[in-house]
Amino acid sequence: MRVLIVDDNASMRILLSTLLGDRGHTVVGALADGNGVMEAIGNLSPDMVCLDYQLPGRDGLDILQEINATRPEIDVLFMTASEDAEIEQKAADAGASGFLRKPFGQKQVIDEVQTVVATREQVTAANRQADAAPPPSIAPTANRRPSAVIADDNGSIRLLLKGLLSELGLNIVGQASNGEEAVRAAQTHQPAVLFLDVNMPVLSGLQALPKIRQVSPQTAVVMVTGAASRDLVEQAAAGGARGYVVKPVRPAYLEAFVKKLFNR
Repeated sequence: MRVLIVDDNASMRILLSTLLGDRGHTVVGALADGNGVMEAIGNLSPDMVCLDYQLPGRDGLDILQEINATRPEIDVLFMTASEDAEIEQKAADAGASGFLRKPFGQKQVIDEVQTVVATREQVTAANRQADAAPPPSIAPTANRRPSAVIADDNGSIRLLLKGLLSELGLNIVGQASNGEEAVRAAQTHQPAVLFLDVNMPVLSGLQALPKIRQVSPQTAVVMVTGAASRDLVEQAAAGGARGYVVKPVRPAYLEAFVKKLFNR
C-alpha cells in the first residue's frame, strides 16, 4: 500500500515511515504541515494518508473532509493528541477509516493499519464483484436478495457500505447524500433495509427517520453514527430504528449485525 504521512512532528514521521516500511508498505511522502496535502495526493497517488489533526497551515479535519469529498477511494488514518472527547466522532463522521490517539504504541499503529488495509481489500473486491454482476431479474423469486438503500453524505462511507453489504448478499438499490434524498429513496425503492447516517445536511438522520417510517413502514432503518451516545440510541429507538452501526465501520461487526437483522 502506498502511504502519505502528514505530521508536524519529525520523530513521528520517522517512526511511522519505519513501521510502515518494515511491513511492506511504500511511504511515498512525508509532509510537516497541512498546506499542499491535496497537491501531494494528486502527484503521489497514495492509497492511505496518515493524517495528524493539529497541523500548521491547515487542520487535519478540514483536509480529511476534502479528501473524502474528492478522493473517496483513499483511506485516511486520523491521528491526534487532542483531548477533545468529540474529535474521534468528528473524524469518523468525516470518513476516517481508522483513528489513533497519541501517545500510541507501535502495536496500536500496526493493528490499526492492518485493519484499514484488510477492510479496504475486502471492500474493493466486493465492489468489483457487485459492479460486474448482471442486473437482478424483475420477476420475483424466492431467492431474491434483500434490497438496501445507503444514506450518508460522505462518499467514502457510501462506497465502503456498498461493498460490505453487497458481499453480505444485499442488493443496493439506491444511495442518498442527505436526509431528504433518503426519504425519497425509501419511498421509491421500498427497501428491506436503509442505512441512515445521523449527521447529514438538509435533514439529519433523526429528522428523516419518522418520514422514512411513514413512506416505507416495512423498511428496517439502521442508524450509522460516529458515536452511539445513550441519548442518540434512545431517540433512534423511539423513532423506530432497528439498531445502529458505529463508524469507522468494521466488516465483522456489520456482518454480525446483518445476520441478526435477517435471522440468518
